Amino acid sequence: MGRVKLKFPDENPLFTTTISVRIGDINYGGHVGNDAILSIVHEARVQMLHSRGYSELNAGGNSLIMADVMVAYKGEAFYGDVLTIKIYAEEIGERSFELLYHISALRNNVPKDIAHAKTGMVCFNYETRKIAEMREELKEMLGGM
Repeated sequence: MGRVKLKFPDENPLFTTTISVRIGDINYGGHVGNDAILSIVHEARVQMLHSRGYSELNAGGNSLIMADVMVAYKGEAFYGDVLTIKIYAEEIGERSFELLYHISALRNNVPKDIAHAKTGMVCFNYETRKIAEMREELKEMLGGM
């Protein structure tokens, strides 16, 4: 079986944040659980939108829904770790885009990969319950403009 592999762009990330690992993120193995990684990805995305005055219900005139997700686990994270999440945008289309998340933690002052993730985001109109065209304001934000 082939492993999920994500290639990150060479340019600067669209957004960077830090999130502390909470006790509720820890599973029976004593490390961050796979469900918690998805929650951390969601928190980072909402922080990115909020930093630009957006939300998932109004991101430059578009509402957003997550259509798919991929996660490649690279290492363990533990209670008290401060994770750095870098977000990149790719595959910006007329109705959808991808966000890539590079999640790391410091180990002996050296960044260690914890997880790589991708979410496929789709513009959605909650009134018509249909996929919508992406507005220019959102396209510009995703392009880093």
